[in-house]
Amino acid sequence: MVAPTSGTTSSEAVPTGTATTPDVSDVAAVDAPPRGPVHRSGRWIDHWDPEDPVFWRNGGRSIARRNLVVSIFAEFLGFCVWAIWSIVVPQLPAAGFELTADQMFWLIGVPALVGATLRIPYTLAVPVFGGRNWTIISAALLLIPTLALAFIVQRPESSFGVLLLVAALAGLGGGNFASSMANISFFYPEKEKGAALGWNAAGGNLGTAVVQFVVPLVIVTAAGVSLQRAGLVFIPFILLAVVLSWRLMDNLGTAKADPRSFGVALREKHTWIISFIYIGTFGSFVGFAGAFPTLLAGQFPEVTLSLAFMGALVGSVARPVGGIISDKLGGAIVTIASFAVMIVGAIGAIQALGTGSFALFFGSFMLLFIATGIGNGSVYRMIPAAFRVASAGGGGAATARAAAGCIGIAGAVGAFGGFLIPRGFAMSTNATGSLVPALWVFIGAYVVMAATTWFVYCRRSSVMGAARV
Repeated sequence: MVAPTSGTTSSEAVPTGTATTPDVSDVAAVDAPPRGPVHRSGRWIDHWDPEDPVFWRNGGRSIARRNLVVSIFAEFLGFCVWAIWSIVVPQLPAAGFELTADQMFWLIGVPALVGATLRIPYTLAVPVFGGRNWTIISAALLLIPTLALAFIVQRPESSFGVLLLVAALAGLGGGNFASSMANISFFYPEKEKGAALGWNAAGGNLGTAVVQFVVPLVIVTAAGVSLQRAGLVFIPFILLAVVLSWRLMDNLGTAKADPRSFGVALREKHTWIISFIYIGTFGSFVGFAGAFPTLLAGQFPEVTLSLAFMGALVGSVARPVGGIISDKLGGAIVTIASFAVMIVGAIGAIQALGTGSFALFFGSFMLLFIATGIGNGSVYRMIPAAFRVASAGGGGAATARAAAGCIGIAGAVGAFGGFLIPRGFAMSTNATGSLVPALWVFIGAYVVMAATTWFVYCRRSSVMGAARV
């Protein structure tokens, strides 16, 4: 047997019953947490501590960025699919479908309704299945609405009920936003989480603009309109998203579901106040983005639909701007200003409909889209600030957990506005033959929402106002 080297002791050299004192450095090495990601099979990471600067430098940041990039791409495609019927519906008459205005607005609104309903279960799916695994699943599910669309638009004899069911499948894309945001939030430290989520949200929202820009270009052929291409054009990109998610993303074993956060948030009044306000900002963005191509085709048929994407584009770009301004001025005051601009935009649209001015109509809606985008960013800034102030003031359930639950609930409730806006236009058209009554109702809602924001969060005499929520 080889003799032990100097400074070491072999197990045979230790007398029976003699206790040994472990080296202090050895104990520290055993007890100290890893300073970098710990991987296991299936691309699972068991140790994840982005708040540790050493961990973040030792591979944490690069892994988080890699997951963010793929997440943005997958969520972007989800928004494309969610919004695809907004640009397909105005083209259906050219494909042989005979639809009333009410039916067309149903086809525009139902994907928003389904997408809003799926947001909370999609959020909870990330900790259950793993962020990587659920991104693969949710991306693959986008094949269902795209293939179904390509099939149904070639059959103008199909009943409206079947057409509505296929349109509802596009709501699967709406759930992707919630799961993507929840997944990325686990990867980043608090100081970088806002920027990461901002990029993630902006990348997703751009999907609405891109689908409204691309579809009118790809469906035109020498023989006329080939509407099935609207669905087929996204198939290769969806498959690419599945492959990239499988190869490049990771599951975090430390990401735990906390359904209790929703329960706590449901009992907190600020959850419902903010959700109501978010219907006016995010709901208006989704609703107007969905309806805008059909509004253009109906009111100004001589204008090409290739301009329709501009609304969703400027609204998406404005969202991070709203967050940046709110960091300096406070989310509540920026939200009130957004509602004021939305009122001006809606009044301008009413004037444009009365005079038949396309330039005024288009410009007014661009103003509406910019204001909704800024309002989206400002309301999201309000959530943690409002719950932090309420908690400090003895607000009971107003805790960090409630704030997290509020983000999920407000996102889901706000998305229902994407259904309400098209239905409002449909009811107005059916009852009066005009869009004007619907726009006046929207103006009234914005006045109420702005007043609510001021009364609860902006009065200087209140705790919220003093804290510049």
